[in-house]
Amino acid sequence: MNAIRKVSKILLWSLAALLGLIGLTLLVLALIYPPEYIYRVLVWQESDYGDYIHNFPQRSLKAASSPFIFEMAADEDGVSRVFESVIGVDDFGVKDFDTFLEGSGAQAFIVIQDDKILYEKYFNGAQRDTLLTSFSAAKSYDSALIGIAVAEGYINSIDDPVTDYLPELAERDPRFEDITIRHLMMMASGLDFQEMRPALFNGDDPLTTYYPDQRQAALEFTEIIDQPGEYFRYNKYHPQLLGLILERATGMTVSDYMQQKLWEPIGAEFDASWSLDSEGSGFEKMEAGLNARAIDYAKFGRLYLEGGAWNGTQVIPAEWVTGSTQVDPATQRAGYYPDEMGQTLFNDLNGYYKYMWYGLYRGEDGYDFAAEGDHGQFIYVSPAKNLIIVRNGLEYGYDWTWADWIETAYQFASEY
Repeated sequence: MNAIRKVSKILLWSLAALLGLIGLTLLVLALIYPPEYIYRVLVWQESDYGDYIHNFPQRSLKAASSPFIFEMAADEDGVSRVFESVIGVDDFGVKDFDTFLEGSGAQAFIVIQDDKILYEKYFNGAQRDTLLTSFSAAKSYDSALIGIAVAEGYINSIDDPVTDYLPELAERDPRFEDITIRHLMMMASGLDFQEMRPALFNGDDPLTTYYPDQRQAALEFTEIIDQPGEYFRYNKYHPQLLGLILERATGMTVSDYMQQKLWEPIGAEFDASWSLDSEGSGFEKMEAGLNARAIDYAKFGRLYLEGGAWNGTQVIPAEWVTGSTQVDPATQRAGYYPDEMGQTLFNDLNGYYKYMWYGLYRGEDGYDFAAEGDHGQFIYVSPAKNLIIVRNGLEYGYDWTWADWIETAYQFASEY
C-alpha cells in the first residue's frame, strides 16, 4: 500500500507540475500575443475551408443587379473521357472522372469553353449555391484590384515605393523605401517569411493566418533579409501590405472597392463574402479569405480570358491583364525560383509567377494562367482554347499537390 501511495503522489505531483508549466507557458504567451491568436492557433490548428466560412467574421459582397448567366452546352462524356485519359483514373482504382473527383475531396468542378458550360458538377455535399472558399486564389483578385486602382489614379504606379503609401515602414527600417508595389506583386520583396519557427506562435504562416490584427502584422512583423527583386519567395505578408495600400489609396474597404469594381461589373449571380481578421480590426484577409460560389469564380476567369473586358466594357485595363499573365523574361534566370517549386511548375511546365498569377508558356500558342489556392482551388484559363476550368475542394486528394492539378488542367487544355 505504501508503495502505491508513493507512486500515486509522484503521479499527482507530476501532473500538478505539468499543469503548472502549461499555465505558466500560457501566461507568458498571453503577455506576448493576443489571447484570440493563441486560441486560434491551438484550437483551429491548420487552416481549412471551414475557418474562412464559419470561424472568421465576414464582410459581404452582394450579387450583381444584372447577373451574367453562361449558356449550357453539356459535353460531360467528352470532358470526362479526356480527363480520364490525362489522369489515368485506373491507376487510382476508380472507374470514372466523377468518382475520381468525389474521392479527391472536390466540391465543385466546372469546364467552360466559348462561354458555354460543358461540365458542371458538385461533390461531397456541395451544391451550385454552396459558398466555397478561395484560399490563395484570392491573391489574383488582389492583383486585379491593384490594377484597377492604378487605372483610376488612386495608385500612381506599381513602381512606387510601398513607403509612399505606408510611410511608417520607412520609419522602422529605411530599406523599405527600396521595395516597390511591383516587388510585392512578384513575391520578390526580399522580406523574410518562415512558415514555422521552433516557438510555433512566431511562425509567419500562423501569424499571417490567425493574428487578429493583420494591419499590425504587416506593418510591424515584416523583416528585410535581402535586396528586393533578386528571387521569388512566396510570402503572405505581401497581400496584406497590398490590402493596406488599397485601403489608404482608395479610402474604401477592400470589399467595398471590389463590390463596385469587380463583383457588380462581372455579373456575379450570388452573394459572396470576404473573411476578416477579427471583428475589432475588420481588415480583409487578403491572402486567402474570399468566399464565393464556383460559377462566380468562373466569371473572374472569363474577365481575364477577355483581356479585362466584360461584354464591351473594359473593367480592368487590357495592358494590366497582359502584364499579369504573360512571362517577364527578366525573371527567367537561374536561381530566381526556389528549388522545390522550380522542378515542378517553373521548370518542367515552363511556368512562371506574375502579379499573383501562375503562368504556363505554350510556345506559339501563347500562355495559360491560373489563380491557385491551397487544397486544390484554382481558376484555370487557356486563351488558346477559349477555356476556363474551376475546381474547389476540401483537399487536393490522392496525395496530389497544387502542381499536379495545374498540370492536369494544362494537359486537358492541350488535348480537348
